[in-house]
Amino acid sequence: MNAASTIDLNSAINWEKVDGLIPAIVQDNTSGQVLMLGYMNTEALAKTLETSQVTFWSRTKSRLWTKGETSGNVLKLKSIDLDCDQDTLLVKVNPVGPTCHLGTQTCFDNKNGTPTEQPALVFLHQLEQVLASRKDSDPESSYTASLYARGTKRISQKVGEEGVEVALAATSGDKAELVNESADLLYHLIVLLQDQGLSLADITKRLEERHNK
Repeated sequence: MNAASTIDLNSAINWEKVDGLIPAIVQDNTSGQVLMLGYMNTEALAKTLETSQVTFWSRTKSRLWTKGETSGNVLKLKSIDLDCDQDTLLVKVNPVGPTCHLGTQTCFDNKNGTPTEQPALVFLHQLEQVLASRKDSDPESSYTASLYARGTKRISQKVGEEGVEVALAATSGDKAELVNESADLLYHLIVLLQDQGLSLADITKRLEERHNK
């Protein structure tokens, strides 16, 4: 972000209303998952925009604090938006490693042991990361790793087979089977995209482009 943009954002914030510290909601740019909440003063905001690594004002340490300065789990800035009341920032990032100091992806993970249902896009993003991590694994270690080892042709065949199964399930009116086969199709499609160096983000971007025409 250039100097003019920095000045524009800084001047647009109602610093008096927030007593010099504006709340900054941090969101994963790809999955949309909320990762953490921090606070920025003018210096923290300026450093964030200058370095493209999210920096906060630490209320406990009373100093600027760049997320990941010790752990290496930095938050790479994608964009910053100011809300309608000029008193809250939405900071979209590409996180490097887990965001929470407890080692979880988000500071809002359920800590009481009760399973919680994740938003669909968040789960798909996490699944995609898991499948991507299997690309160089031992083919004997998992079905996914064995698919990568067998190559593009076999993965493509599986996508075709699952596509047919989806169509047959829909034709028969078996909704439970349609869900199962659709899950198989989506799984194999993600593997194929990863095999080709692509991601679901590339697909959603193209869909958005078409939608906006």
